[in-house]
This record gives sequence, structure tokens and C-alpha cells, in this order.
Amino acid sequence: MRRNIWLIAISSIVLLVIINNVVFFYITRYLLQHELEQQLISLGVQIRHAAEQKRIGLDLFEEQISRELRAASIAIKYALDDDIEKITPDQLKELAHELDLSHITLLKKLHDGDIVLYQSSDPKQTNKSTSTWDPWNRIFHELFAGKEIDEEWLGTSLPNFWSGPYEVSSTDYTNIYKWGYFYDGTKNYMIDPYVDYTAVNEYNEATGLDRLFEDLISSDESLLEISIVNPLTFPNDKITIEQDGSERKHIVQRPVLYGSYQYKSRHDEADVREAFQTGERVIRTEHIEDVHTYKMFIPVFVEDERLVMVDEEGRPMKGYVLVITSNYDYISQDLKTSVIKVALITLIIMSIMVPAVILIMNYFKNLREEAVQVAQDTYIEEINALFQSIRSQRHDFINQVQTIHSLAKLKQYEELEKFTAEIAGEIHMINDYINIGHPAVAALIRSKLSQAEAYHIRFTHDVKAVKLKALAGQALDINRILGNLIDNAFDEVLHYEESLRAVSLYGREEKHALHITISNYCEDAEQRAASPLFQSGFSTKSGEHQGLGLSIIASIVKQYKGELKVKALDATTISFDVRIPL
Repeated sequence: MRRNIWLIAISSIVLLVIINNVVFFYITRYLLQHELEQQLISLGVQIRHAAEQKRIGLDLFEEQISRELRAASIAIKYALDDDIEKITPDQLKELAHELDLSHITLLKKLHDGDIVLYQSSDPKQTNKSTSTWDPWNRIFHELFAGKEIDEEWLGTSLPNFWSGPYEVSSTDYTNIYKWGYFYDGTKNYMIDPYVDYTAVNEYNEATGLDRLFEDLISSDESLLEISIVNPLTFPNDKITIEQDGSERKHIVQRPVLYGSYQYKSRHDEADVREAFQTGERVIRTEHIEDVHTYKMFIPVFVEDERLVMVDEEGRPMKGYVLVITSNYDYISQDLKTSVIKVALITLIIMSIMVPAVILIMNYFKNLREEAVQVAQDTYIEEINALFQSIRSQRHDFINQVQTIHSLAKLKQYEELEKFTAEIAGEIHMINDYINIGHPAVAALIRSKLSQAEAYHIRFTHDVKAVKLKALAGQALDINRILGNLIDNAFDEVLHYEESLRAVSLYGREEKHALHITISNYCEDAEQRAASPLFQSGFSTKSGEHQGLGLSIIASIVKQYKGELKVKALDATTISFDVRIPL
């Protein structure tokens, strides 16, 4: 039994430590994930503001290029003949070189309404139709008609001029250009000067978003990549099939506008669409290329300024998705470090707790053993007294009979009555032991009878057939209940004069319960019964009483799943009733 107690105690400590570490692990992981999420959200806000500023700067830069293309168009207008048939490619090539342009192309509107690239400094452009260039072809017709260009599409609109965004050349898919288109009705052709991507590329490399993303990734080891993606064309490039069957990609419809996209997942397309359609952040954790990644998809919407990106139908977009990919292994490493630290701290605490628990358990074990020893000593003393009384009565039986005979013969009836009363008292005491049924309980009641006699308390009892077979081994707890109940009653009646000092005890071992009732004289019994008598520390007595007796009774009764009630039988009698299941 003792070994089982130690095993239960040690197992409980180990279980608590395991539960504590598991709870700590999950809480720490949640906090680290939450911290990473907040960091990425904050980074996303910073990137968004920086992207807006750099995009505005790039728009202004491209607008300035558009103005320069318009100025070049006006210069070309005065340098060339009014009739396109009198202009040669060599003239255009020389003029393009002087104006620091990549090329110059002249567009002519034919009788059938088609607009073609009629003359150019680039031979690849000559005689190429624009009928499939939507919306460029529509804008060309508006310029030839002298209309203002629709501002809903990308580009820069100036008087008699429009310049579109940088885009892949229709005649050379390896080059990217920015074209300007000028027509004021003074010529029979439209002037189209254009420049390559060099200037914008140098601008982006120096101050653009790609440079910003590279700097952020290099300054934070946990960041893997940052991307700004087109949610409606991601992840595939928009491709146009030309008349000759060739394929041409479009910059303004490219899926990744800025940044890199190396850590690809089959969930990315759905996550990008979900973030853009719901306007809520989407987070996904998974392994990509042996790296445990933590991706956050942040939708960004721009109301005032248009982005240099369009949807699959060529319509300008006012939003994009920012994708930030982080290395989740850094969280795992922090979590591992934290768990190791906690494990070390736990071991230190356990090395202190285990000896402390052992000392505490030994202390309470010694207290219990002392209490048991006191009960056993009392029990032995009372049993010895009983046996001694029986032996004395047996030894003196003949003498007592002779004494009774002599007193009767001498007619000393008064003395005879006194003598027989003494004998009856001893016999009654022995019968009490026999009727009660349990030696330890009988011994306790016998000792309390002696105590009551000394205090001049009328202590009557009616305790019978208390064998406690169903509570074998728990006689100590039953005696603790009885002892504290009787002591509490004695303490109460000692406050009154001798004539009022009355205590009665009732005890029966019934079919399914042990029933104990004790009642005593008590002024203001109803008020006393309503007070928190069973609360630890509560006491109505003065002096050294600590209010523990009744609380001890309550804890023992609760331990055995019994019932403990207090009530006022009348204005001056209080009763305590205990029932313990057998």
C-alpha cells in the first residue's frame, strides 16, 4: 500500500510535468506563429506604402518619357515631308539616331479602314497590320478621328498624343518598348517614336520595387521571397497568337509584376484568388523544395491611381496580391530553443519539488501514525480497564454475594442499596462495551463519559450495534467524527450553569448507513445553526479555539460521500446529524 502511494505521487508529478510541457509547447508555438504573422502584416503594410510611393514615382518617370516622346514627335513632324510616300526608311533611321530614339515608325490609315505600320526605321515593322491590336487599334482610330483618348485605359494622354505602357514588341518578342503616337491632322500619317526598356530598367534597378524586395530579403534571414502578383492572370502569362501563328506575351498582363516567384505550390493560384476576392489575408504553411515555408497572401486595393497591370481582357486593375514567403524553420528553431530551456528549468524545479514532496508526505504520514498510535493507546487502555473490571468482578463475586447476604440479614437496607448501586454501575459499563459493538468506539465513549463526569455534564448515549464491518480500517475516522462532535458539544455547554449542561448521543449502524446524532443545550440555537459552522477557521468560541473541529468533521464526511446537517430542535437545543454510506 505504501509503495502504491509513492508510485501514485511520483506518477502524478511526472504527469503534471508532461502536461505542463505540452501546454507550454502549443502556447509557445501559437505565440511564435502570431508574432511571425504580425511581423509579416507589418512588413506588408510597409511594402504597400513603399510600393505606392515607388509606383507613383515610376508613373511620373514614365509620364516624363511620354512627354519627351511627344516632343520628339513634334520634332519629327517638322523634319519630315507631309506625304508618307516621299519618306524613306533611311530618313527615319537617321532622325531616330539624332533624337536618341530606338526607332521611328509611321502609321497610315488605308481605304479599307485598316491601320498599318507603313514606314519604319525598323524593317521588321513595315507593312504590319494593327487590326488585332486591341485596344491599340481602337486608340489609333480615335487619334485619326481627332478624338480624346479614353482615360480608362493605361498610358498617358496629351493633346493629339497618346503613349501606352511598356510592352513587348509585336515584331520582336525579345524587346520591350514604350511607344508614343502623335497625329494632329497636318500629315497623312501618324508619327510613332519609341524607346526601349533601358531607362526604366535602370530606374527600377536603382530605386524600384525589385531593388526594395532584394534589400528586405537580404536584411532578414527568415524572408525567402516577396512578390506582387496579378490575381486574374496568375500564375500563367497572357499569350496572344499572332496572324503568323507566333506567340507573344504581354508585360501589363504578366502574372508576377514585381519580385520573384521561386517557391511554387499547387495551392498558390487558389490562395491568390481567395485573398483577392474576399479581401482577407490567407496564410498557408507547407514544405516546398525541402523548405518549410510560411506564406501570407495580402490583398491590396488602390482606388485613386491605376496600376500598370490589366486583367485577362485587357481592362485596367485597381488591386493586386502581395505574397510574402518566410522560412518557418526559424520558428521551429525558436520553439526548440524555448522547449529546451523550459525542460532544463523543469528538471531543476523537479529536483527541488521531489525532495520537498517526500518531506511533506513523510511529515503527514508521521502525523497520521501519531494519531493512530494515540487512538490505539486509548483503545488498549480502555480494553485493559474493561478486562480488569471483569476479572475484578469475577474475583470479588463471592465476596460481593456474601456482603449482600450479610447486609440483608442485618436489615441494613440503605447500605445494601448503595452497595448494589455500585455493582450495577460497573455491570452497566461492561454492558455498554458489549451493546456498542465496536471496541474503539466504546472506548472513546467511555473516556468521554469520564470527562463529562469531571465537568459535571449530563452525557447520555444510545449507541448500539456499531460494528463498522463495511468500514473496516476506518475506525479512526469514525472516532475522529465522534470525538470532535462530542468535544464541540462539551465546549458549548460548559458556557452555562451545571443544570443546563446536557449532551445526548445517538448512534446506529443501519442497513445502508452509519447514523450518528448529537444534540446539546445551546442558547440562540436557530441563529447558531444558520452560521457557517463547518467553514475552516470559523468559531463562536473564545480563547485558543481555532474553529477546526467541525471543518475536520465536514472534510471526513465529504471524503466518505456522506451527509452532515445541523439544525435547531427548538430555541435552546442544537443538533448535528451525520450519515455515512456503508
